Amino acid sequence: MRVAVLTISDRAARGEREDLSGPRLQEMIRARGWEVAAVGLVSDEPDEIAGRLKAWADQDIADVVLTTGGTGFSPRDQTPEATLSILDRLAPGLAETMRAASLVKTPHAMLSRGVAGIRARTLIVNLPGSPRAAAENLDVILPVLPHAVALLRESPDAERGHRPPGGLRQA
Repeated sequence: MRVAVLTISDRAARGEREDLSGPRLQEMIRARGWEVAAVGLVSDEPDEIAGRLKAWADQDIADVVLTTGGTGFSPRDQTPEATLSILDRLAPGLAETMRAASLVKTPHAMLSRGVAGIRARTLIVNLPGSPRAAAENLDVILPVLPHAVALLRESPDAERGHRPPGGLRQA
């Protein structure tokens, strides 16, 4: 599976802060045996964010694009809006599940505005900006990503495992 990672941070883009979240996500991707297809760093500018996401999806750079940063309440946090502007379809279950899992650890999870969705055949998921929170959120959705990609790519094996227990057929 090919995964791209886009860090969204004004300070990191200006060189004032080291990007720790992007490299942490890359480690997790490689640990699964997946390819890091692209890595990027942009400021909290909606046009930059949307432009990069659109380009990566439209050029089929990756099966999954993970963003990190810009999902909170700060006035500069525009990642969800930029992402929504380029999506074809939403995948709300991913964002809902990440927030629910994070809520067990911190009430601040309620403040995450990250979204997930599909553009063409690419799944795009917004993760928080903190390295710990980004890794924890990614860890929650890792098990379903291969199946999501198989469905998006119309793999012949994508529907395997969707049969009811005991081989019963539904009418």
